[in-house]
Amino acid sequence: MALSGLFLCTFLVVHLLGNLQLFQNDGGVAFNLYSAFMANNPLIKTIAYVNYAFILLHIIDGFYLAAQNRKARPQGYAKVDQSKSSSWSSRNMALLGTIILVFLIVHMKSFWFEMKFGNMPVTTIEGQSYKDMYSVVVEAFSQPWYAALYVVSMFAIGFHLYHGFASGFQSLGIRHHRYTPAIQNLGTFLFAILIPALFAAMPVYFCLKNL
Repeated sequence: MALSGLFLCTFLVVHLLGNLQLFQNDGGVAFNLYSAFMANNPLIKTIAYVNYAFILLHIIDGFYLAAQNRKARPQGYAKVDQSKSSSWSSRNMALLGTIILVFLIVHMKSFWFEMKFGNMPVTTIEGQSYKDMYSVVVEAFSQPWYAALYVVSMFAIGFHLYHGFASGFQSLGIRHHRYTPAIQNLGTFLFAILIPALFAAMPVYFCLKNL
């Protein structure tokens, strides 16, 4: 669970850096070139399949651990204020994970499935034809319901990683009074705040732009 989660944190950083091309004022040229590179580079395609495997592993393992926890303790502890000993996100990782799973299904259907099997529009860049993924993204992000789902899901990812990033290192035995606070601070700023906020800014930007 820890290894798959930390791998997916790395994926989020790479995915964000690529998606930031959406903010370039070039009519989608940079983003379409990036999308074509990601879709056709053999090494990237191999890493993508590994990433899909890790996502499935993380989801299955998450449901398994949640089921094991309920089986081990079918009744909750009486008269215990859990907020004093654990964060809200740590107590609701299964709920947050379920919200993220629903988002992933919708997200993959809207973009990955359309790129692989849909009737994609085509654009020309320097005399060469490319799938116009930029137009597909802009159309999806311009829909208020999808923008709202995306933003809510980024909140869920932020809370999920607020607990998950630091606990991943702890699960691997990497815990020390000198560097554990730095890991927690990095997780809070980078993965619980900055990355979800930048992802959420994308649909908000296009949705407001098309009002």
